[in-house]
Amino acid sequence: MRETSVHTSLRASVPGVIPVLEAFLRHEVGKTGFRHVVFGLSGGIDSAVVAYLAVRALGAKYVHPVILPYRLSSAASLAHARLILEDLALPEQVIEITAQVDAYFANFPDASPLRRGNKMARERMSILFDQSADRQALVLGTSNKTELLLGYGTQFGDTASALNPIGDLYKTQIRELAACLGVPLPIREKAPSADLWEDQTDESELGFTYEVADAVLHLLIDERLSVQEVAIKSGCSVPLVEQIARRVRLNQYKRRMPLIAKLSSRTIGIDFRYPRDWGQ
Repeated sequence: MRETSVHTSLRASVPGVIPVLEAFLRHEVGKTGFRHVVFGLSGGIDSAVVAYLAVRALGAKYVHPVILPYRLSSAASLAHARLILEDLALPEQVIEITAQVDAYFANFPDASPLRRGNKMARERMSILFDQSADRQALVLGTSNKTELLLGYGTQFGDTASALNPIGDLYKTQIRELAACLGVPLPIREKAPSADLWEDQTDESELGFTYEVADAVLHLLIDERLSVQEVAIKSGCSVPLVEQIARRVRLNQYKRRMPLIAKLSSRTIGIDFRYPRDWGQ
């Protein structure tokens, strides 16, 4: 794929979003009556960016990251999570998920890596929502726009949250934002991974790089170009653009609330729809 103006425009839009996202966090957390936030800290760049934004917006004493390792989790991930905690002066909380995940799959020893990874993601989110109840804290999401559009996440797992400050930023924009926020270099430079099984990386699983995905998605979603136009402008093949567009279409169900069968004149989510703040 050739370098295009798409990459320049994605990068150029990043520095100015920091105060916007800080204000978003302060406003959206505060208006609910909460003061604290909780989220999973994986040691990856996405949760790192959320940690830095949350501390800037709310102050360290209101920010509660939780490290949720499985026995096969990378040692580097734990080291990077601790590097973030040290840099932001945040306390360490580690909750292992190995016992409950292994107890479940003892009944299904032939379960695929995908099933195991999905179970881990949902187990982590279950713990985060329990911690939110204990701490009276809102759960922050750490999924970026690329992942959400491609469906590269576990429904009711890592894609679940009360608020997501980075869900409208592509992965390449997250990298730029991380540099602006001062996220440590080892975290910014490592290969992206959900760390769900040994040696797993995002890009090997997807079959293309985030740079390619973001260029195509920006043209498809933000510029609303056709598949053929995207292929010409990005330099990607038509089959690759079609593959990415198909993923976006097929994973729409992950990006919306559960669809309710319509039987009445005021069906929730169809006719009975109000702004988020209705009734406040």
